[in-house]
Amino acid sequence: MNPASRRVHLAVALSSGFALLAAGAAARAAEEGHHWGYSGANGPEHWAEEDPAFATCGSGRHQSPIDIVNVKTDKSLAPIEFAYKPTALTVTDTGHGFQVNAAPGSGGITVGGDHYDLVQFHFHRPSEERVAGHRYSMVAHLVHKNDKGELAVVAVLIRKGEENAFLEPVFENFPAKGSAEKSVPGATVDLGGFLPGARGYFTFDGSLTTPPCSEHVRWFVLKNAVTASPAQIARFAERYPMNARPTQPLNERTIEQTAD
Repeated sequence: MNPASRRVHLAVALSSGFALLAAGAAARAAEEGHHWGYSGANGPEHWAEEDPAFATCGSGRHQSPIDIVNVKTDKSLAPIEFAYKPTALTVTDTGHGFQVNAAPGSGGITVGGDHYDLVQFHFHRPSEERVAGHRYSMVAHLVHKNDKGELAVVAVLIRKGEENAFLEPVFENFPAKGSAEKSVPGATVDLGGFLPGARGYFTFDGSLTTPPCSEHVRWFVLKNAVTASPAQIARFAERYPMNARPTQPLNERTIEQTAD
């Protein structure tokens, strides 16, 4: 191969390599616990520097989480119609928290005619969202996707109180340290039993709260919290004492809420 051909071959290889780097960044983020974190040199303020695919973590204008303040009430907001079905209980340790992936057919939500299928749910401690400056003990993020690939996240705030029966089988089956996953044969969970009775919500345009911090995520933060016992919260904290991104600038976004 002559020098000119070698240069062309190298340029093509580099271009392909950068394309693969960007395409695989999100997958690597979930697999490599050391790649980003919640403190120190690879904490949230450094996420944008960790990988070219994470640039939005630093440059995005509609980032999540936020402090929910100066809310506008909109009586025309449609209620969230929840229609979940039992899904197999397999708990994954992502290296940044605990997550349950939903099997196909696990149901989802419909809001004003827009339907989203449940993809997974996971937990943060403390809550990433603040409501008028207040942070809750934990939060569960219920992640959904529509047939266009657009995401909608329902946030269920968790305060310290009575034991939560829904959380018990999930929290009892965290994978052992060093293990990525734990399946419980024959066991299922149904998110319908986790939701608060009153389901009014705050809504805004936001992003994923973890790298790559992709924007245009539709957020619904339920106004009413559920409880978890101190023992349940402590069980989570044994592995993940803090896995919450700081709140991000609102940047003139409008936060709306249902009337209820």
